[in-house]
Amino acid sequence: MKVVVAIDSMKGSLSSMEAGNAIKEGILRVKPDAEIVVKPLADGGEGTTDALLEGLGGEKVSVTVTGPMGKSIETYYGYLPEKKVAIMEMASAAGITLVNDSEKNPMVATTLGLGEMIKHAILKGSRHFIIGIGGSATNDGGIGMLMALGYEFLDENGQKVREGAQDLDKIARISDENIMNQLKECKFQVACDVNNPLCGPKGATFVFGPQKGVTEQMKKHLDEAMRNYAKVSEEFTGKKCSEVKGAGAAGGLGFGFLEFLNADLTPGIELILKTIELEKEIIDADYVITGEGRLDFQTAMGKVPVGLAKLAKKYNKKVIAFAGSVTKEAKECNNAGIDAFFPIVRGVTTLEEAMNLETAKENMMDAVEQVFRLL
Repeated sequence: MKVVVAIDSMKGSLSSMEAGNAIKEGILRVKPDAEIVVKPLADGGEGTTDALLEGLGGEKVSVTVTGPMGKSIETYYGYLPEKKVAIMEMASAAGITLVNDSEKNPMVATTLGLGEMIKHAILKGSRHFIIGIGGSATNDGGIGMLMALGYEFLDENGQKVREGAQDLDKIARISDENIMNQLKECKFQVACDVNNPLCGPKGATFVFGPQKGVTEQMKKHLDEAMRNYAKVSEEFTGKKCSEVKGAGAAGGLGFGFLEFLNADLTPGIELILKTIELEKEIIDADYVITGEGRLDFQTAMGKVPVGLAKLAKKYNKKVIAFAGSVTKEAKECNNAGIDAFFPIVRGVTTLEEAMNLETAKENMMDAVEQVFRLL
């Protein structure tokens, strides 16, 4: 029997690999000769770097960068030296969780720190980048990131514009004379789960701006400023990416990646499944096991377990899910490719007790053991 295990983290309790290895132990209690492949699973958002590092090996690289509001912050990225791969979460350098509500200011919020992180990784040897871009505090179209990599955005007098969105309307010319030479060797794969264009009513400013501090009075001006930035950029590169799906992601950071760095924007789960090379393991598997902390109607709408289930169904594999808890609406998961799902909590308990690391591991092993006694 071959079983492929890839389960999302149970936030506050088990990491992706801890949950996966608990499932493995539960199976081995019943099938000691089973071949069990455990892979990390994430969606490209928070926790992706840690999940892939834990599952694929590699090192955590600490770095000091410029935070979204201009203050220095300590963060890290993952590095796989043998493959020259860097794994990053934009939110760790320019995320909205790094900014207090009273500090939110889309005019000055910058992606400079992300560019500094990329530059650091390039100098370390990285040439392949996997970057999740959810949860930004910015609306700068990615100019901060690009500035860190050597691009210069100039006004009509040839002066460099300021970071953030405050001078997007003043950009008249772009120079790449000082960009990093290594950029041409780099490949950027970006995890992006939104389809918004850069500008207009469905664009970055109108849809995502309000949560970053964009007021009703700001919207029209900022959107027009973003159009100016796009126009000058597209004239400079000869490409037209402002209408591409995902260009409006992360305050226009998607556009910056597409227009200047030739990035591929891919739904998070698809990118992660490709990165961990899960498909080749599923081909000859007997069962595929997945899950997350809570299975509900949102799971069925395309969260990580369902993304894996769709891949498994490509090869007509049975898919079983385990979760800390399930809701009544979780039955929709059965229509989305998960053949059966099971909660792991064994009895009446407090949330704190259920989320205890050792308790959660034991509950997972016990639940999996009983299911595999049937199989």
